Amino acid sequence: MTLRLGDIVASLAGEFDARLVGDPDILIERLAPLESAGPAELSFLSHIKYQGKLAQSAAACVVVGPEAAQAAARRGSCIVVADPYLYFARITQLWKKRHQPAGAGGIHPSAFIDPMAQLGPDVSVGAFACIGTQAVVGAGVRVGEHSVIGAGVRIGSATRLAPRVTVADGCVIGERCIVHPGAVIGADGFGFAPHEGRWEKIEQLGAVRIGNDVEIGANTCIDRGALQDTVIEDGVKLDNLIQIGHNVHIGRHSALAGCVGVAGSATIGAHCTVGGGAVILGHLSLADHVHISAASVVTRSIRKSGHYTGLFPIDDNAQWEKNAATLKQLHGLRERLKALENIAVTASEKTEEKS
Repeated sequence: MTLRLGDIVASLAGEFDARLVGDPDILIERLAPLESAGPAELSFLSHIKYQGKLAQSAAACVVVGPEAAQAAARRGSCIVVADPYLYFARITQLWKKRHQPAGAGGIHPSAFIDPMAQLGPDVSVGAFACIGTQAVVGAGVRVGEHSVIGAGVRIGSATRLAPRVTVADGCVIGERCIVHPGAVIGADGFGFAPHEGRWEKIEQLGAVRIGNDVEIGANTCIDRGALQDTVIEDGVKLDNLIQIGHNVHIGRHSALAGCVGVAGSATIGAHCTVGGGAVILGHLSLADHVHISAASVVTRSIRKSGHYTGLFPIDDNAQWEKNAATLKQLHGLRERLKALENIAVTASEKTEEKS
């Protein structure tokens, strides 16, 4: 299946002030990376520092920013727009919408819908899915095969649950969310009280509340709160294999990469990013616009926006604490050493003058 280049630009004209340089009748067969794109494929140049790859590209058309417009035009057809990365993201959405096979729709005969559940118009429920009592499923929701929606769950309109998603009792998911295969929303948080060498379970009585336009990756788990709810605000993006502990609160439009672990009762502000494999300890707070590097371990609250990194080799805990304390003093020790060196140089110069 193909899309005409001029039709792609026209479809996005209401949102972007983009200029097409070249033949609008070129047929685009697929989207591809700049390095491997062929003469029937569309690509993009995300940053001017990669401009060297532009001349070698065989792409039918390349989306570029104004600073690369002349170089792109010399190469061939191009679309010039202020934010090529965002523009290309919209193209991918357009492409999927136009090329994705239409689902069967409706309720599969093998699905179980409790008589007390409420389903809005145009809801699709896949094979062997289960929707519990008093659940409310909004208009246009897609529930994948073998997914489970518990009792009293509320799901907003146009949300998509992939196969094998579990949404436990009482949880809430907003509108236009995407939940990928294997995600579990609302499992019990890790709460146990020690008693005489054993662990006594603390029942998790809260739920999970997820806002609008949230995307949750495959096999990611979001635990329900112990007493209050775990909260994921609007626009949050969670990658695959992430663990969100009970009573965590993640602010709007924050993004967490794969294998991040957030311990219970931590608070992450709005517009934060957390790199893959990073860990945020429990009961800590991150301010808005905090960015954590991959594999970092956040051991204290961060009150000021900025980019933070914390990488340190594993060691015996007592030795690690000594090393960490020394490391924090390194800058001061460096300044003291420089001062001593200056004193030594000055003393040496005076000695030479006397001699």
